[in-house]
Amino acid sequence: RAYTIPLSLTLPSHSSMLSGYDLEYHGVDWNGPYPERGFIRVPTIFNVARAAGQRTVMVMGKEKFITLMQPGSLDEVHELAGEEEAITEQAIFVARKGNFDLMFVHFPNPDLTGHLFGWMSPQYLERVSRIDEHFASLLAALPPDSTVIVTADHGGSDFSHGSESEVDRHIPWIIAGPRIKQAFTFEREILTTDTAATALHLLGLTLPPDAQGRVV
Repeated sequence: RAYTIPLSLTLPSHSSMLSGYDLEYHGVDWNGPYPERGFIRVPTIFNVARAAGQRTVMVMGKEKFITLMQPGSLDEVHELAGEEEAITEQAIFVARKGNFDLMFVHFPNPDLTGHLFGWMSPQYLERVSRIDEHFASLLAALPPDSTVIVTADHGGSDFSHGSESEVDRHIPWIIAGPRIKQAFTFEREILTTDTAATALHLLGLTLPPDAQGRVV
């Protein structure tokens, strides 16, 4: 029951996930590393957290996320294109230091594998299984009072995504932590903009009042 925005592409979807705003507000309707187009035009969760004196970190695997890095919004940025091993190792290093309040970690290769071999192909499922192993290692390294949200920017079918179809917009949404109910299934539909609102709520913060995201 979780869905991304109708333009189910990586950068527009992540812009909504990490800001709490719909496309018409954040304005990111492109899907590539185009610095000449500037930054997302609304505050992100990193802006809000850092303005409150909290430490923010991004560990990601795609250059296009430069659009989300408004000046002064991130304390640490680690861009590691390619294999998840390097992304996992860097995220674990940050986690073990414990010197963060908000960390975003992005694993790119399920998407890349889907484009190469097809969504739900044997190669895709094998890649997801490997990501699961990396993620287990990262979870084990996090401070015990951490809360984690696991989600995605879009689904996919055949070799692509980007439409308003159910299969392209349907995403996982899982949350776990010391203050979170266990084995609980949400009855209401969750939108990707709610991810931003919920992450900030856990930090004692709120989205700007004109944002569309709502706390889950």
